Amino acid sequence: MGRKVVLVGCGNMGYAMLKGWLAAGRLAAGDVTVVEPNEGLRARAATHGVTVAADARELETAADLVVFAVKPQVIGDVVPAYRDLEGATYLSVAAGTGVATFEDLLGGEAAVMRCMPNTPAAIGKGMIVVFANRNVRPETKAFVDGLLAASGAVATVADEALMDAVTAVSGSGPAYVFHFIECLAAAGEKAGLPADTAKLLAMQTVYGAACLAKESGEEPGTLREEVTSPGGTTAAALGVLMGEERLVELVSAAVEAAKRRSVELGK
Repeated sequence: MGRKVVLVGCGNMGYAMLKGWLAAGRLAAGDVTVVEPNEGLRARAATHGVTVAADARELETAADLVVFAVKPQVIGDVVPAYRDLEGATYLSVAAGTGVATFEDLLGGEAAVMRCMPNTPAAIGKGMIVVFANRNVRPETKAFVDGLLAASGAVATVADEALMDAVTAVSGSGPAYVFHFIECLAAAGEKAGLPADTAKLLAMQTVYGAACLAKESGEEPGTLREEVTSPGGTTAAALGVLMGEERLVELVSAAVEAAKRRSVELGK
């Protein structure tokens, strides 16, 4: 018998996580209970063979892991109902909600983990960063990391304060990339390409470059240099992007703004 997991909330993120766990064989359907008050979402989860419940009162009294995939604004109303589950470790994917909030709601000795996924996790290509409090056992941390790996790459931070920087880089980061694709496609169209061709070139170029950066083992700077012939077209373009550190300063300012807002929202 595997570890018993309770997934609280099965909206877009919760459902993506559930599908990833089952598809990767990280969990068997019989080991998962989904608690979801919305009847339609509950029925969707049930098609995967998992046990479903409308609220916490329908649960057994023990669980190995409780995953909160709910909106931050309902944490205070939802979490206390799971306080007395024997042997449970608690994992939250609620943005901006610190571990201290869960310790207040569940008790100071509760084993609590917090993770920040990003939207590519929905297709198994995400970046998930985890923080665990002192009460989480190493073997449980390893188990949770394995579950999260079904949705993408997993990293750990030892200081929860770093989660604001995580939010600014990888949590919000996909939006930066999407906007770059928009800008590159628009520039291609302005240069004379048909709109659909410019869009395809921009998307595939960003996708291919990211894959190469991850899989080649080379530093991104080295890859950039390999593409850039002295006096060539790429060098001309990089002279605009890199001149006076324009792009460095712009991206740094964007990340700092996101980090600052994350800190404000967490207060």
